[in-house]
Amino acid sequence: MADGAEEMALEILRLFRGSETEGWDLHAFFELAAGDAPERRAAVLDLVDRLTAEGYLESRGSDFYTLTAKGRRAAQQGRIQG
Repeated sequence: MADGAEEMALEILRLFRGSETEGWDLHAFFELAAGDAPERRAAVLDLVDRLTAEGYLESRGSDFYTLTAKGRRAAQQGRIQG
């Protein structure tokens, strides 16, 4: 994963740290990592799909995601494996 993409992925995973919220939706990820830039929003969407496929996030339907144990470890270690 390229450095910029990995940093964005870690920002998404770290959103769960210290939060009472069990799940976040795509809108929160967009606000955190993309702002209003359409190309960055597309990149976030691709990244969330990848994080889900690789087991860092789990889809809960209706654009909500939860952090998996693998995602929690990555957020704590500050790096994405693979």
